[in-house]
Amino acid sequence: MHKIFSFGFWNSIARLILRNRIVIMVIIAIITILLSTQWKNMRFSFTEANLMPDEHPVNVVYQDFLNRFGEEGNLILLGVKDSALFNTEKFKAWNALTDRLTKYPEVDYIISPASLKELKKRENPKRFEMVPILKTNSPDSIQLKDFENKLFTELPFYENLVYSSHSNTIQSALYLNQELVNTKARKIFVLEELNPLIEKFEADYGIDVRISGMPYIRTLNSQNIIDEIGLFILAALVVTSLIFFFFFRSIRATLISMFTVCIGVMWAFGFIGLLNYEITILTALIPPLIIVIGIPNCIFLINKYQQEIQNHGNQAKSLQRVITKIGNATLMTNLTTASGFATFILTDSKLLREFGVVASINILAIFVLSLLIIPIIYSYLQTPKDRHLRHLNKRWIGGFVHWMEKMVRKKRITIYISSIALLVLSIIGIYNIKISGSLLEDMPHNTQFFEDVKFFEQEFDGVMPLEIFIDAKKPKSVLKLSTLKRMDKLEDIIKDIPELSNPLSVTRLAKYSKQAYYNGNPKYYQLPTSQEQNFILPYAKGIASEESLLQSYVDSTGQYARITTFMKDVGTEKMEEIEEDLIPQIEKIFPPERYDVNLTGKALLFQKGTTYLVKNLIISLGLAIFLIAILMAWMFRSFRMILISLVPNLLPLLITAGMMGFLGVPIKPSTILVFSIAFGISVDDTIHFLAKYRQELKVNDWKIKRSVYAALRETGVSMFYTSIVLFFGFSVFMISSFGGTVALGGLVSATLLFAMLSNLLLLPSMLLSLERSIANKEVLKEPAMKIIETEDEPEELI
Repeated sequence: MHKIFSFGFWNSIARLILRNRIVIMVIIAIITILLSTQWKNMRFSFTEANLMPDEHPVNVVYQDFLNRFGEEGNLILLGVKDSALFNTEKFKAWNALTDRLTKYPEVDYIISPASLKELKKRENPKRFEMVPILKTNSPDSIQLKDFENKLFTELPFYENLVYSSHSNTIQSALYLNQELVNTKARKIFVLEELNPLIEKFEADYGIDVRISGMPYIRTLNSQNIIDEIGLFILAALVVTSLIFFFFFRSIRATLISMFTVCIGVMWAFGFIGLLNYEITILTALIPPLIIVIGIPNCIFLINKYQQEIQNHGNQAKSLQRVITKIGNATLMTNLTTASGFATFILTDSKLLREFGVVASINILAIFVLSLLIIPIIYSYLQTPKDRHLRHLNKRWIGGFVHWMEKMVRKKRITIYISSIALLVLSIIGIYNIKISGSLLEDMPHNTQFFEDVKFFEQEFDGVMPLEIFIDAKKPKSVLKLSTLKRMDKLEDIIKDIPELSNPLSVTRLAKYSKQAYYNGNPKYYQLPTSQEQNFILPYAKGIASEESLLQSYVDSTGQYARITTFMKDVGTEKMEEIEEDLIPQIEKIFPPERYDVNLTGKALLFQKGTTYLVKNLIISLGLAIFLIAILMAWMFRSFRMILISLVPNLLPLLITAGMMGFLGVPIKPSTILVFSIAFGISVDDTIHFLAKYRQELKVNDWKIKRSVYAALRETGVSMFYTSIVLFFGFSVFMISSFGGTVALGGLVSATLLFAMLSNLLLLPSMLLSLERSIANKEVLKEPAMKIIETEDEPEELI
């Protein structure tokens, strides 16, 4: 292995690259074209990510529920809190709007005020019949007033289904076709048909219409992701190019770097399409990530090239030295960064596995592209002029390096005290971190659809369905009065939970049957007694064929039933409290030997998935640390050096975790990613510093102090450049409208800034303080591979 990564190996790579420039560029162009043909296979996710494996018990229950009742998230709600809706003209217009919507193939049916029916008792023959409340499609003002009064005072069956129990808010419910609800057809319907129709209605009649429901939320959320991909890529290119130009003051170097990372972005999209992965909120981050991570490669390569030109002015020799001396170091730093992302592949979450696969592949791809494109392009250009090299002698950079050296030389105690104080504060902050699994928390808060979610939470107590799935274990058992009474008792408990809405189930129809039997008197809206059931039964026999509510909440065998309630946007902690409160009461009401009752639904699934994911990602972070430690052990062959190298990289992670606790940023899928990503990137600085440090030890006859300061001066500038690029590059994500992406960008940026200071101050301080235990050839044996080559000048190749 040592021979493979020897100077001769990289010298051969340099010779291969520089002697086959045209062939290599043609190959890159062909690969780019082939990958671009895969862009057509990219598709955007139309459902929430399933954060748990398919075989997880929670997923098994949910899938069984879907098999019995179909997609539960197929409801779009249109809400109006305006009494003017019962104006003759506006009511007629609303009726025309809902009639038009029913004609779309994406809509199965609509429950709307104008189409409401009431249950009537008929005597010859004995039956219940659903008859329209409004007898005409063009009611006059008197008829509308009577209808409004009847709806709010005499029809509790429609409470929280059509009207709010808190106010006179009216809603119409669009039930989408279950086969189309998770396809592109839903997106087209919502964005191109529904929204324009609602906007026109609002403009024509001056009525504010609120829209919500999971299909609607999912559609606008995914559209925001699509819109932000281009924004992120553009912002990342602009920010990194400006910073790059500020450092190098060279338009040529800036354009070469931008060209390289743009090819990397094209490859990233190509790999997503080639692997047939969906673009999710995570995979959407990969193209701008490639820009942010690729620019440091360009900085190291171009900076080294210009240093060599400044030293001896020989272009051919400079280009070969760029590859032989920087190739190994950038390979190892890209490997560690890719390793941080690759650990996500080991989780059981499909979402994270796909993210890990695409990110790690493209990080290695951008390394290859940088190593090939930059030397080849420079080989065709003129040797850099003096003005291109002035940045190498900037005074302010020299002042920064001098400050670092002064701190390490004279203020080590201050550095240690500061580090310990930050560590203690971080541990205190970590104890305040909470886990959040809210489905809506990361969604854009400044959008109309998020405001509409809050409107429906206030008026109807939530929009996210929570399902209670009941298996009575025997056919037709759920329609027995004993089971209905158990369901009604559970529903009374649910009504007392402020975070949940009034539930919907077959009990509503049973209660409405009794009310209809007593000629519509609302005081009889309750479950019938055993004696009343015998009287009502002859009237109720034909109701199943007419009432879709029964079909929606009881399966065809009569063995399975569902109780649907809607949740407010609550976090994992509150949901766990609700679950802990409900489950014992469910078991008490429904004896386990006679019933199987489970909580399920998309919202609960997401929250369970968040907890599951956090546990997996903690394991993933541990694996990343272990994997990178093994890599360091292989490179430096010293256990003490592993410990020394890990400390300055773990401390920034702890500081960031402490900040999250103090700032109230919860642990969730988006923020837990920070640690693996930041650790994989920040350890790059450590590799560069220690590699240069070991080289200086050999040059300076194992004198620790001289070697530490020399390594600090040599690597400090590049580490500062790359850290600044990474800091502002990841800060680009803070322009996102998604809270999770904002948190990810801000936290990674902060972590990398802490990591730079830790590697430039704490790491050299530790090397100096522990010089007796590490300043010998037994501790720092000949490494398994040379990160920085020290061979004499190679031959010219061009």
